Amino acid sequence: MAASSRQQSSVRDKRPNFLVIVADDLGFSDIGAFGGEIHTPHLDGLAYAGLRFTDFHTAPACSPTRSMLLTGTDHHIAGIGTMLEIAPEFRGAPGYEGYLNERVVTVTELLRDAGYLTLMSGKWHLGMSRETSPWARGFMRSFALLPGAANHYGAEALVRMPAARRRMYMEDSDFAENLPDNFYSSDYFTDKLIDYFEQRTDDLPFFAYLPFSAPHWPLQAPEDLIAKYRGRYDAGPEVLRQERLKRMQSLGLCPPNVTAHPVIAETKEWDELSPEERKISARSMEVYAAMVERIDWNIGRVVEYLRKTGELDNTVVVFLSDNGAEGAIAEAFPVFGPLIGEFVRTQCDNSLDNIGRSNSFVWYGPRWAQAATAPSRLYKAFTAEGGIRVVAFLTYPGFQRQQKISSCFTTVMDLTPTLLELAGIQHPGTSYEGREVARMRGRSMAEYLRGDAATIHPADQSTGWELFGHRGIRQGDWKAVFILPPQGPGRWQLYNLANDLGETNDLAAANPDKLSELLRLWEAYVEQTGVLLVPPAK
Repeated sequence: MAASSRQQSSVRDKRPNFLVIVADDLGFSDIGAFGGEIHTPHLDGLAYAGLRFTDFHTAPACSPTRSMLLTGTDHHIAGIGTMLEIAPEFRGAPGYEGYLNERVVTVTELLRDAGYLTLMSGKWHLGMSRETSPWARGFMRSFALLPGAANHYGAEALVRMPAARRRMYMEDSDFAENLPDNFYSSDYFTDKLIDYFEQRTDDLPFFAYLPFSAPHWPLQAPEDLIAKYRGRYDAGPEVLRQERLKRMQSLGLCPPNVTAHPVIAETKEWDELSPEERKISARSMEVYAAMVERIDWNIGRVVEYLRKTGELDNTVVVFLSDNGAEGAIAEAFPVFGPLIGEFVRTQCDNSLDNIGRSNSFVWYGPRWAQAATAPSRLYKAFTAEGGIRVVAFLTYPGFQRQQKISSCFTTVMDLTPTLLELAGIQHPGTSYEGREVARMRGRSMAEYLRGDAATIHPADQSTGWELFGHRGIRQGDWKAVFILPPQGPGRWQLYNLANDLGETNDLAAANPDKLSELLRLWEAYVEQTGVLLVPPAK
């Protein structure tokens, strides 16, 4: 776009900076300020200083959430109707392109046009080509991991993409074929972002996006950090689950009388595992904790840089996970699971003492995940609360609502309208650069953050979810949810989240009128967003 058509400022701009940090598959209670035992002092300091959300929602998985974060609209509209690596049969349908499509405009495009410096370093997962990369969607500088996962030490390409090694990373508009020998994802992404900050030659306000690929599997971390957690998880996931629930209750993050949903898992109970199996499981959790601590350390580096340069007090910091904790068993995925299984068997050393190194490839499974999502039901990929209710906070000294906990319903789609309002920028509505684009479905949180409004969403507004056939619709405290077998009954269930955060008491039979009302809202959501429950005819 020509500079003359942008809302450039010729004087030093006092608009706020934005730093948006996303952790990949982080559990709700993984950090200290949300009830966790993992050492996260930098995140805790930011969270306690800001506004912690207990009812913040995303999509059930990573790329759908990222599309909603950057556009303010539903992922079925933005081009990530499903994850095509899991469900390739949907490819080609409108809204199922597998990348951010031309029907949306990104917050970075609008901020760039209005004179912001737009920076990114981390996981993209919204397109694998130059034309669908961060460079093409408003980022002036970017270093991006294009696919959804990779070895954190850069040692191996994604197993499901045999030719991916040469095209996994991009810097600006060029593919980055070589990584440094000391590459570790969280460290290098942070290095790059700080480099971009240091290369600034003007006083433009900035939007900086730091989406880590950790703690997504494969679980890998520096050995000295893993050693810090040695033995911490030897009692197993259920003990950890109860410890965290108690801390969340003491912190005021969930009701003292909350009923947690029972764990749903096809894997063995802790007591049924052999001693060796327990050691391997506990070690996997130790590595996971080390990954989270390393994220925290790197966030501390960014915060300290902003503090030293005098930018921190004018920077709105947003932190969130892209979905609930990852509870899947990776080799069970129908499309690329067999490839992962073969890769692990033939290429990796998952012996106890090697777990966490660059040539290991492990994940921690559904029981550890539900230690992190409790009291909610299930985990990533599901439209139950454990898949879509995530850890999130927003910190900025200019807001009245700080050093508080918010129980207001909020979604990741609310971030784009919030940032635009704070920057004094209007969304273009239905047209951008001569093409038709979708309106935002999120709502600005600005009035709420300033203390001028009691809620973010009106009571009669509804919000829908769908991924992999799992469905949900919510209005106020009422939520209808449809979870496919074997994790669910394959029918609509009804819950009142005001007194049943764990989705344990199905009210569908007792309240058929309320369920019918919500299902009408669900049908409207499907029509508005283009949800497909079956693949398009070829």
